[in-house]
Amino acid sequence: MSDAGRLILPAPAKLNRMLHITGRRADGYHELQTLFQFLDHGDTLTLAPRDDGGLRLSPTLSGVDEADNLILRAARTLREATGCRQGADIHLTKRLPLGGGLGGGSSDAATALLGLDRLWGLELTLDALAELGLSLGADVPVFVRGHAAWAEGVGEQLTPVELDTPWFVVVHPGVSVATSAVFQAPELTRDTPPITMARALQGGTASWRNDCEPTVRVLHPEVEIALDWLSDRAPAMLTGTGACVFARLDREADAAALLAEMPRRWTAFKARGRNRSPLHDALDR
Repeated sequence: MSDAGRLILPAPAKLNRMLHITGRRADGYHELQTLFQFLDHGDTLTLAPRDDGGLRLSPTLSGVDEADNLILRAARTLREATGCRQGADIHLTKRLPLGGGLGGGSSDAATALLGLDRLWGLELTLDALAELGLSLGADVPVFVRGHAAWAEGVGEQLTPVELDTPWFVVVHPGVSVATSAVFQAPELTRDTPPITMARALQGGTASWRNDCEPTVRVLHPEVEIALDWLSDRAPAMLTGTGACVFARLDREADAAALLAEMPRRWTAFKARGRNRSPLHDALDR
């Protein structure tokens, strides 16, 4: 959407519908196979042009230094790549928890790249924007490209897929999970045999799992409690390295009923799965 020269754009959440860890590279990064899908819920970025070339982000995020903020890094990366000298005021409406496994920071960065490309009239291709996104983080390209995907490598080798689009209840159990701690844990499964995308899709949702889940259950008992609570009511899984967990439901009414049962100590929301990113729908409009 646009309003008086501003762009108001979504930065949607993602879920890892499955996540296998198939190996560890010499540089310490892990080889993955995963299925990414978007949700119709997430953050919102409001972008407005500045005449003085400045880049201003509001509000500041507690615990995140400006130099590390992915939105500002995305804006600077885009200007450096193109020689653009234009500026922007960027306002972030934050709904996704930091470090929740929902891709909030990566999604914010992708929305900044696509939104500023539009705002500044740069007209870069999706391939070029995805390449810039990869320099910011392995999850950024899937948000740039905007389609549910089978991902390999460290998550950057993407093949578009069509997944079922049920309703989900997503729960944040109120703990912070450090991705580095999960990937450094000696008990983490690192040798799941690779499979083909076709086999993963043919196996269906009943066969999907997250290799990080057993480790996160041990490291964070509150995540285990939330997973067990959800699993008693619907098929449930960890997304990414957590801390968020999600349950799959066929009807919105079922998702609303489950949400109403939720223990008050947890933060939760319901959302519909989307194979095309709400960001791309908004840009098309």
